[in-house]
Amino acid sequence: MPLKEEIIHESMKLFSLKGYINTGINEIIESVNSSKGGFYNHFSSKEELFHEVLTEAQKIWRVRILYGLDEIESPVKKIIKFLENYKDRYLIDSDNFPGGCIFITFSVELDDQRPHLCEKVNEGFLGVKLMLKRYLEEAKANGDFKGYVDTEMVSEMLFSGMLGASVMYGIEKSSTTLDKSIQTLICYLKML
Repeated sequence: MPLKEEIIHESMKLFSLKGYINTGINEIIESVNSSKGGFYNHFSSKEELFHEVLTEAQKIWRVRILYGLDEIESPVKKIIKFLENYKDRYLIDSDNFPGGCIFITFSVELDDQRPHLCEKVNEGFLGVKLMLKRYLEEAKANGDFKGYVDTEMVSEMLFSGMLGASVMYGIEKSSTTLDKSIQTLICYLKML
């Protein structure tokens, strides 16, 4: 693996475990067995590295979360698959994210300390909520719900439930708790 990719990958793991602020450049350099020159040959700053790590983490997230969604026609079933992928393909990815969801780590840590970086993370969160809302709107238009559904509120609730499941999994590392949290969201969705 080229040094730049190795730095991004190892930094992603370290940021997932320790956060952006608590991970030093020297620690990153040591993890890839390189030098400061090797680091600065590829990145002008730690902040530039942050953007590269965020981009890579988003790519991994998309591959894992969107897996199989194109093959499903029903928007409700797409959301269910999305939630299952979140649980089974993303959150348990300890190879890339040994500390749990890197986006939650970034959002909590950077909100007050580096708000301009947190804005980039929040753009992804907004995109997820819009995607959920779009699927809910499609389901509503198809008549898939038993009664009136406020798609804005439901998408917010599903997203918040996902974040809660991530936090609890990050704390407990319990697949039982994670399964229960995601199954609760799926059951709620099926009751609509």
